[in-house]
Amino acid sequence: MSSLDIREARAEDLEAIIRLHEEDELGSHGDTWTPETKPAYEAAFAAIARSPENVLFVAVDGGEVIGTFQLTFIPNLTGRGALRVKVESVKVKAARRSGGIGAKMMAFAEDYARTRGAAMLELTSNKTRKAAHRFYERLGFSQSHEGFKKKF
Repeated sequence: MSSLDIREARAEDLEAIIRLHEEDELGSHGDTWTPETKPAYEAAFAAIARSPENVLFVAVDGGEVIGTFQLTFIPNLTGRGALRVKVESVKVKAARRSGGIGAKMMAFAEDYARTRGAAMLELTSNKTRKAAHRFYERLGFSQSHEGFKKKF
C-alpha cells in the first residue's frame, strides 16, 4: 500500500464502489453498473449523503478506490441509551485482499464511531463466509446473535 487514504465517498467514486460489489457473487445482490442501474445508485448515494446517520467511506490507494464500507448510527434505549454503529457493505478489491486493507478500514470505522460517541460496532456476515468470520474475530468481534431477514 503506497498511500492508503480512507475518506468519505464522493459522487465520482460511485461507479468504483458498485464495481467492488460486482466482484462479490454472494454479496452483490445482483448489483451491476449499467446505464439502466446508474440512476438507482445515484439516488441511493444522494440519500446516504443527506442522512446524518449514515456515512459511506472509500479506501483509496494511488488514486484507485480499492475498498468501501458504510456506517449507520443507531440510537438505542437499551444499554442506557448507547449509540450503536452498524458496519455494512464492507468490500475490498479482490486482487488486494489479505493485505491489511480490511483491517485498516475496520480500525478507521471504530475510531470514527468512537469520535461520534458510539459505544459499539456491530455487523452481519453471511453464514458461509468463514474466512470473513475469522477476520472479524481477529479484530475483536464476537458472534453474539443470530440474524434474520425478510424481503418484500
